[in-house]
Amino acid sequence: MQSTPLAQSPSTPFLKPRSGDILRSPSTRDALPLKLLERGARNSGLLPLRTVSLLRSASRPHALGPAAASSPSSSLLFLRRKEDGTKARAASAPGIAEDGATKLGGVTRTLRLVVMFGTWYLLNIYFNIYNKQVLKVYPFPATVTAFEFGCGTVIILLMWASRLHPFPKLTRSQLALILPLAVAHTMGNLLTNISIGRVAVSFTHTIKAMEPFFTVVLASLFLGERPSFWVVSSLVPTACGVALASFSETSFNWIGFSSAMASNLTNQSRNIFSKKFMVNKEETLDNINLFSVMTIMSFMFLAPTAIFMEGFKFTPSYLQSAASQGLNIKELCVRSLLAGFCFHSYQQVSYGILEMVSPVTHSVGNCAKRVVVIISSVIFFQTPISPINSLGTALALAGVFLYSNAKRMTPKLKV
Repeated sequence: MQSTPLAQSPSTPFLKPRSGDILRSPSTRDALPLKLLERGARNSGLLPLRTVSLLRSASRPHALGPAAASSPSSSLLFLRRKEDGTKARAASAPGIAEDGATKLGGVTRTLRLVVMFGTWYLLNIYFNIYNKQVLKVYPFPATVTAFEFGCGTVIILLMWASRLHPFPKLTRSQLALILPLAVAHTMGNLLTNISIGRVAVSFTHTIKAMEPFFTVVLASLFLGERPSFWVVSSLVPTACGVALASFSETSFNWIGFSSAMASNLTNQSRNIFSKKFMVNKEETLDNINLFSVMTIMSFMFLAPTAIFMEGFKFTPSYLQSAASQGLNIKELCVRSLLAGFCFHSYQQVSYGILEMVSPVTHSVGNCAKRVVVIISSVIFFQTPISPINSLGTALALAGVFLYSNAKRMTPKLKV
């Protein structure tokens, strides 16, 4: 019989083929590896759910659209593009957050500076008012200045003890460099109080508008800095304004005038020494600790000097004499304490501002502070001012503003 060869023939149409011999379509061949990849990723948990869902969509070409179903490689291309887009969005998120944090930090810094400048001005106004009231009935400027340095010393020790600011580690070389700064700091504040005790507060601060003149002279002598034409030109209206204000000042006397001028010299000498001190980075301190050390040294210098110059003036008889001139003993003590607190605090805030802004910006702020102090003292003490005196004061302050702008322009001109 020939039935056996017929049954074993592969071309016989009614024979059942093996499962491995099935001819797969191209789309089926491409989808199978993706299905296997999807199943492995889902079981292992190594890929995120979003990636697994994309794999599932890629394994079903019709779910990706007609174009994807017609092309075997378009599904993988679509998957890669989706993943790249997700990564790009994730990468851009930190940059956006960083920009937002930078803007927020800038706004916070600006608000902090506004508060610090306002505090600086307010403390300075109250200091000049309380200080003038005390010196008017208790005319011992060395004793008053030493007491104010003593109040500052107590505040500094409390600040260090409570760790509000780190305690400085001082060396002998640092103390030797700070010593001339402390002497100039002591003399500057003492001479200022002598002037305030002798003449009106507004006149003292008008004379102190001459500080830029001494800065230019001392910087050229000791630092070799040559001022620009604009800096020198800005000093002319300042000098003319001080001269006009002096000629028309009703409370003018030579002790008050000369002591205010001498305070300009000593204060700017302190600034020049500070610049030379800051050159050596190994010897520098931060502004707060530098001011704190100078304050303590000033108190140690001035306390025995005040006793030697004026005697011990805290006896009941001297306090009673002050009470007979308008302030009782309690009011005198309270105003002296408030003056000492404001004296130290406004300088502390000033040094804190100097750490955040440039010296030129600080100079502009100091000039604006002087304007505020002059106006407030004239209003509070009802100081009589003539038109010529007002013109001289305004001219002197305008010159200080011009000086600050000229100093701001100097680096640009050098470039």
